[in-house]
Amino acid sequence: MTVSESSSCCGPCITLRDKCPRPQGLLNLLITKACLCALLFGVVWAITGSECLPGGNLFGIVILFICAILGGKLVGMIQLPTLPPFPPLLGMLLAGLVLRNVPYVTDAVYIDTHWSAALRNIALAVILTRAGLGLDPTALQRLKAVCLRVAVGPCVVEACTVAVVSHFLLGLPWVWGFILGFVLAAVSPAVVVPSMLLLQREGYGVEKGIPTLLMAAGSFDDILAITGFSTCLGVAFSTGSTWMNLLKGLLEVVGGMVAGLILGVFICCFPSKDQEDLVLRRTAMLLGLSVFSVFFSHVVGFAGAGGLCTLVLAFLSALGWKTDKAPVAAMVGRSWDIFQPLLFGLIGAEITIANLSPSTVGLGLACISIGLVIRLLVTFLVVHFGGFTLKEKLFISVAWLPKATVQAAIGSKALDMARAEGDEALIKFGLDVLTLAVLAILATAPIGALGIGLAGPRLLTRQVKADEPEGGAPSQDSNGIGQEKDNVTYESKL
Repeated sequence: MTVSESSSCCGPCITLRDKCPRPQGLLNLLITKACLCALLFGVVWAITGSECLPGGNLFGIVILFICAILGGKLVGMIQLPTLPPFPPLLGMLLAGLVLRNVPYVTDAVYIDTHWSAALRNIALAVILTRAGLGLDPTALQRLKAVCLRVAVGPCVVEACTVAVVSHFLLGLPWVWGFILGFVLAAVSPAVVVPSMLLLQREGYGVEKGIPTLLMAAGSFDDILAITGFSTCLGVAFSTGSTWMNLLKGLLEVVGGMVAGLILGVFICCFPSKDQEDLVLRRTAMLLGLSVFSVFFSHVVGFAGAGGLCTLVLAFLSALGWKTDKAPVAAMVGRSWDIFQPLLFGLIGAEITIANLSPSTVGLGLACISIGLVIRLLVTFLVVHFGGFTLKEKLFISVAWLPKATVQAAIGSKALDMARAEGDEALIKFGLDVLTLAVLAILATAPIGALGIGLAGPRLLTRQVKADEPEGGAPSQDSNGIGQEKDNVTYESKL
């Protein structure tokens, strides 16, 4: 065939190709993503087989992850007039709850308990790393007296109150009552910190350092709760005399702190500053050591030491890196964006509504309510001599109520260890602790977020910025319409 004959044969094809429209824009993007997803599924299916099909473990994890993200997006889109949006973590939790309790869907979305526990432990390591990196020594030194009172007082008193109430209402043993108390006593950084940052940006409470105080005290509150939880957990699963169990709990605390000190000094030196991709290597080293600490503590039988080791390790890393910690903290934050939907989705998926006892739910809500009332009163008392006005004291008390992240991170840990022991009585206690942790999240996270959003502009004094017009806040008439409009604008942002 000559060249001229070949050209004559290809001519109609070239003409047809030129005349046929090619997908562009959104249509092209959708087709490309669909092909990539199909290709990814095909490769995974070729490797894992039935694991990525309905009823398989990998399929269940992927579906739960996607549904948790969508649930978080949908809840975050709920906008009520003059009210801030709900925390997305509620949608993630409800997504897991729905997948577990809808008939037929439950059979298709199966997740192995060992995989679930492992993923939740990884998420726990990530959130503890973030907490350690977020500690601000300067703010602590400046507000050390009131900061320590706010961090220690409400947490300890609420934990003891819940322990006593749950012992008599739910019949939990004393050590399990304190496990539940420290699970419920931690404040949620996922709700408090973003709200405080927005208040700080708008100038509310900045003059007296209220946002800084609550963010700094929040980290120490969580550390105290996790330390108490880890100690009680070690005592609950120890065998032998009471004094030996208490000694083991003390050894877990000391051992975790010593291991964190050693690893923290190590990570400050390695990798060195002259290496390439320093931020990536530091992040990988930090997260790797954190995850290893959490899992290795289970292997050696000191389950409570892993969390403390991670906190101390991350805090010393931040001290050693100083101003260079910001990009590492940002990268750890991206890791949390991946594991947050998994954590809350898996926590919701652990609750089977059909197996819940109405008395457990009712008495559990009573325990949570009593603990919250006591926490509110104690918080108001500990800031009484801090130089705050009555409105500021009320705001700090309300802002110290929401619970979410720590409850999701450690609420299921006792259940996982009880399942490993195979003791039905311990499994029941672990399920009670997890159920009350979920109820606390569902009850306090939206109330706390809305309370901060509504009370902040109304109870805190706003510091006038230099670039604002003379007179500071927008002018208002005798009816206060201008001030109300300013509040609505701020709440919409929040």
